[in-house]
Amino acid sequence: MAADEDNKKQVLKEPWSDEGFMKDEQRERLIDEIAKENIQLKEEIQRLETELQEATINSQIKEDIPETKVKFTSLENPENDSQFLNISCSFQVSSQVPYELQKGQALITFEKEEVAQNIIRMGKHYVKIKDVDVEVLAKPVPLNSGVRFQVHEEYSTVKINVTDIPDGLPEDQMRDKLELSFSKSINGGGEVQCVQYDKQSRSAMITFVETGVADKILKKKDYPLYINQNCYRVTVSPYTETHLKNFQVFSGISERTVLLTGMEDLQMMDEELLQDLLNIHFQRKTNGGGEVEVVKCSLGQPYITYFEEERNGMV
Repeated sequence: MAADEDNKKQVLKEPWSDEGFMKDEQRERLIDEIAKENIQLKEEIQRLETELQEATINSQIKEDIPETKVKFTSLENPENDSQFLNISCSFQVSSQVPYELQKGQALITFEKEEVAQNIIRMGKHYVKIKDVDVEVLAKPVPLNSGVRFQVHEEYSTVKINVTDIPDGLPEDQMRDKLELSFSKSINGGGEVQCVQYDKQSRSAMITFVETGVADKILKKKDYPLYINQNCYRVTVSPYTETHLKNFQVFSGISERTVLLTGMEDLQMMDEELLQDLLNIHFQRKTNGGGEVEVVKCSLGQPYITYFEEERNGMV
């Protein structure tokens, strides 16, 4: 009887052992699947981060802001002295949109939008060129989009930037040397309020107590800095803060310029003569035209012209 009991217990134990083994195997399989999913998610996150960095780089503005003469006016009745600490200005920048004119094509810009739109609605036009009526087709100009944004500049009258500072001293000592040098009235300096020194870039920003000191120093372009009986010339420049605001993309549609096609067979003709003939034809009201501002054509190599948002026409 004891042997039978032992056999019975062994039989009862075996299924439970198999079930426990299956659970362990399922658990390991589940862990492997989770690990693979984690690896895939990490790879996806890395890919998205790379795409985001590339998109950020591509969205940066790479155009140089053109130099423009700016006239500053003073405050007649300032509320307090702090209004003299900064001079600010702002202006709007609109990018020019390039357009490549292909062989046998022309662009014509009218003074009025309604004339250009009427020419496009008419579609086909017959221009007399060397006693031959040449059929040209008028279309809207397919432009890319442009951008515009506001640039805000703020110039400080009590702060200056200092660069090309020699290396060799601890930060605290260099900060003291800068304050001592720029406070010497014999060199055009004045009482210094604070010095912000960056050892890594070898640059500093110095704030003076009184207005007018920074202006006197900036007229010299460089300034003597005395360190251990040695005189170094450091570069001084205005302290400015620049902010870009209201970045917008405007639609690349020219309301006053028309694209003319169908002149591929006129490659041997003088471009200036063709421009005059197109100008004469489309300036006549009997042909549906009106006053023309400019005509550009390409009979040889493709021609790059530019459109600007303010005038909405060729430049």
